[in-house]
Amino acid sequence: MAAAESSLQDTQEPVLRFLADPATHGLAAGAVKRIDTHGAIVFLAGPRVYKIKRAVKYPYLDFSTLEKRAAAIDAEIEANQPFSPELYLGKTAVRRAADGKLSLQGNGEAVEWALVLRRFDENATLDHVAERQGIGDALARALGEAIAAAHQRAPRFDAARWIEALGRFVEDEISAFLAAPEVIRSDDADRLGSALRTTLAKNRPLLVARGEAGHIRRGHGDLHLRNVALIDGKPVLFDALEFDPVVAAGDVLYDLAFLLMDLIDRKLDRAANIVFNRYLVAAADDDHLDAFAALPFFLSLRSAIRARVALDKRKLVQGKERQAAEAEAQDYAALALRLISPPPPRLVAVGGLSGTGKTTIAARLAPPLWPAPGAVHLRSDIERKRLAGVGELERLPPDAYTPEAAAPVYARLIELAKRALAAGHSVVVDAVYARPGERAAIEAAAAETGVPFQGVWLELSLQERIARVGGRRGDASDADAAVVRAQEEYALGEIGWRRVDAAGSPEEVASRAQAALA
Repeated sequence: MAAAESSLQDTQEPVLRFLADPATHGLAAGAVKRIDTHGAIVFLAGPRVYKIKRAVKYPYLDFSTLEKRAAAIDAEIEANQPFSPELYLGKTAVRRAADGKLSLQGNGEAVEWALVLRRFDENATLDHVAERQGIGDALARALGEAIAAAHQRAPRFDAARWIEALGRFVEDEISAFLAAPEVIRSDDADRLGSALRTTLAKNRPLLVARGEAGHIRRGHGDLHLRNVALIDGKPVLFDALEFDPVVAAGDVLYDLAFLLMDLIDRKLDRAANIVFNRYLVAAADDDHLDAFAALPFFLSLRSAIRARVALDKRKLVQGKERQAAEAEAQDYAALALRLISPPPPRLVAVGGLSGTGKTTIAARLAPPLWPAPGAVHLRSDIERKRLAGVGELERLPPDAYTPEAAAPVYARLIELAKRALAAGHSVVVDAVYARPGERAAIEAAAAETGVPFQGVWLELSLQERIARVGGRRGDASDADAAVVRAQEEYALGEIGWRRVDAAGSPEEVASRAQAALA
């Protein structure tokens, strides 16, 4: 640590001792916990958290004066308003009275500023949750919805500034890799740099159009599992990046990509795919399908940034910690290379009469279908409700399920699938597909976009199908026992798709379906 930097921090020592003292907060001895980071000191005190900006000056942030630290706290509160306003309670001064005593409520000169937050269980952040039990399906769905809602609230950002900055981000990361050939092979760094530059240049017109459409916003900027907490059973995003609005900004899918990359890195591919698909449903914006062309770049750059952070960390530690930082940098760099060059997309259709478990099986087929984070899952039940202009769980009348009413639903599935495929992303679509013409049309969509097609047809007895639809709760499907019985009269015609027995657990049926596709 430089002498000037150390001297700056020495001026904060009386304040830090004051905030660490349980008596300051009316608490018993040992009740205050201190947490240090490179840019802040945090005190967990009863129901409150007090966060002091560390008096430091780095190339990318400057907290060297009281005024700058106060402004940084204001910026942090503003940055987190779209994400977790319930946690950010405001700013308070640490004041020194005439007799030299410090207080949080009294009069006197403000000698430091603290961010005040509502305290939550620090073990409830999703990195800890993932280590203990993974990320379950319900939590993944809630997470996708929470991020989509936050992005709706986030303000628009100057797209040109962010797009220009992307090139600098790429060069910064690659330069850091090339400066550490003993950790990351130079030929790997060169390959990654070339791929990132090429992909960025190819997608620049798309990003400009995304900015014009309002999809480039002042986002979270640091959206990984450590910055999401499970509070009162719901995921809450917090600690949005505040020190540089350009770094925090970006396409909303670039913001989402940080969390998706974190899940993929942790081998939580199913959770990543559910977050991704639930985000798309909640955002309800078809434009995002076209942006899939940039998703490999977004994911890869996020991973490269984490690799560079690990390289920076290794300079500050020794021994096993240094080795761990180097291994982390290597892992992230390898993931960045894998994400930037995905295999070609494909289209999978899952059909079958109501109650055969199409949606359940389609959701299990989607995660391993690259590009990351797995295929987009299109559902006829969801698109039917969107076309009708009603909520996902609102029941539609029987006339919404006539052949005439079904035609635009199937046409929309084809339109959406073709847009995603054209952007280079795999698609899994689930619908009854009882009519030969419907099956032929989805197959033709694959042919028109030049991608492989595979169809799965699920089969199950009438009695079991009736039992399954009777047990549904909180789902977009309106099918009931009457619908299932009526489908017995359908003239299915010749079915050329792979037939799969749908009896048994979802895991068993998904295994059969995957084997059929293989």
